[in-house]
Amino acid sequence: MRLLVQWLIEWPERVARHLTWLAPLFARITVGWVFMWSGWGKLANLPQVTENFVGWGIPLPHLLAPFVSGVEFCGGLLLLLGLVSRISAGALGVTMIVAIRSAKWGEVDSLETLLGFDEFEYLALFLWIAIAGAGPLSLDHVLQRWFGQPDPQAAAKARSAPA
Repeated sequence: MRLLVQWLIEWPERVARHLTWLAPLFARITVGWVFMWSGWGKLANLPQVTENFVGWGIPLPHLLAPFVSGVEFCGGLLLLLGLVSRISAGALGVTMIVAIRSAKWGEVDSLETLLGFDEFEYLALFLWIAIAGAGPLSLDHVLQRWFGQPDPQAAAKARSAPA
């Protein structure tokens, strides 16, 4: 039984160690692409976006509509590049919280409904990227190496390696 448990847990873990680059890359490409194009569409149609903000009761809609649209476009682009990813993911996460609260909150009748919103799923990915970082296939990683900053994942591995 112990051998089976070890195989079911340790084998996938060994395989996953070789693919640590894939999850952050996939998450960044997914949300980066969506938000870059969403922001671009909003920037191209600011009068309608501003009108939506007015309808949702968002304060200062003439100021915040272009700001949020720009955050979506620039944040999405930066995530695609893996540049200042934690900051970009944090800013986009805040926009998702505001979007849920202002445009979707009236539809929330249960935890299941809240968790089913696309905005909540994006929020989960943004939270993960903001905490875990952009991963090794990113400009953040290149800049960290270029400027002599230690790789946080490599440092963590070195600390946990047996002496």
